Amino acid sequence: MRHKHDSGNTYYTVIQLARLAGVSARTLRWYDKQGLLRPSRQMNGYRVYADADVDTLQHILFYKELGLSLGQIAELMTAADFDDEKALQEHLHALKAKRERLDTLINTVEKTIATRNGEIVMSKKEQFEGFKQQLLDQNEQKYGAEIREKYGEAQVDASNKKFAALSQEQFTELEALTERMHAALKAALAQGDPSSELAVQACRMHKEWLCNYWASYSPEQHKGVTQMYVDDPRFTAYYDAIAPGSAVFLRDAVWAWLG
Repeated sequence: MRHKHDSGNTYYTVIQLARLAGVSARTLRWYDKQGLLRPSRQMNGYRVYADADVDTLQHILFYKELGLSLGQIAELMTAADFDDEKALQEHLHALKAKRERLDTLINTVEKTIATRNGEIVMSKKEQFEGFKQQLLDQNEQKYGAEIREKYGEAQVDASNKKFAALSQEQFTELEALTERMHAALKAALAQGDPSSELAVQACRMHKEWLCNYWASYSPEQHKGVTQMYVDDPRFTAYYDAIAPGSAVFLRDAVWAWLG
């Protein structure tokens, strides 16, 4: 049974909290070992979780639902400026956005099935819009928390809106630009000089590429995002797939180009 303290607070053992939250006791013990969620009280010789610990677990589970790793969650929740109320509002905003993206994808799949069954005729534009929404959803799942933390909800939403408004022709041009940028970056890296003319060309292409996604551009943001490419292993892996060392080289080239 749960235990009541004189102050009215409720305390839970590992098993009790696991059942309450729908996670395994092993998961809670792992969170404890990682220093992410530790029982904050002792009662009758047992370590127990207090009401505040339950709130912390709720934040952890929300962040996990949004695709963050435990390391990223720990970094967010141990920050000096972490605000419980603000975090809840951000959870709500992100989950609503996720629901809207899923609704769009569900609608697209339903229309595709109906089209193949001869029930309706789905236009190429509708198919393309669904594809763009799928890309946005994948990007949100993989990187959403980091970029929202770095740039804020309003700017990320504006960027998503700008990408969603691309025509099929603009999207095709963006794909071609991406290929040219990757080729220029690879060639510049082979030269080995982040301030070379080839490197500057790659930086300009990268700026143009960013402006297809970003609602606004600034040199500070450009430098910041290339630093994130180096700091986050997932971004590093994406750029290093072009050629090993591309993430660091692009960061150095952009910083040199922007002075």
